[in-house]
Amino acid sequence: MARERTTGRPAVRWVLLLRGVNVGRITVRSAALSACLAGAGFTGVRTVLASGNAVVDVDVDVDVDVDADEDGAGAVRARAEAALRAGFGYEAWVVAMTPARLAEVADGWPFGHEEGVQEHCVLTSDPARLADLHATAPVGERERVRLAGDVLYWAVPAGSSTDTPFARALGAARWKPHVTTRTVRTLRRVLAAAEAP
Repeated sequence: MARERTTGRPAVRWVLLLRGVNVGRITVRSAALSACLAGAGFTGVRTVLASGNAVVDVDVDVDVDVDADEDGAGAVRARAEAALRAGFGYEAWVVAMTPARLAEVADGWPFGHEEGVQEHCVLTSDPARLADLHATAPVGERERVRLAGDVLYWAVPAGSSTDTPFARALGAARWKPHVTTRTVRTLRRVLAAAEAP
């Protein structure tokens, strides 16, 4: 959906979810991330938390290929990844989605809410890869997974999200260019920033 900016030009808001930053050897500070994305032509840049989440606007009349549709997601993702690679010198991978789609993902949690269970969403820019992950990754007795198109919902006991069978499979190098993981709680914080004026 296009929104009117103060310049009078319509813009589309996008959410960018970066994979693999601020863990291991890749550090991308919020201020530097904002500056990098602004330098790539995104406007209204906001970062959320320190785990590689950003909200950006794209002027539709300047960038007609980044409207709020599937082709637009590819163009937004490609621009963001190119900027991150140039700005921070790493092989950047990004999932781009509209706030409306992000809300659907957060609201789609299928398992109910239980104390002591972490609610993760595994997100992708390539649903076929996610289907492959779902079909091949082992799932431990105390975790649950459910595939829903471009998101895989994963319920895991708190404190176990790095050492279960599914967690170990998810960390394999073959999935890195294709998936990123956020908790439902984080997605709701990102959504709040995306819905703010």
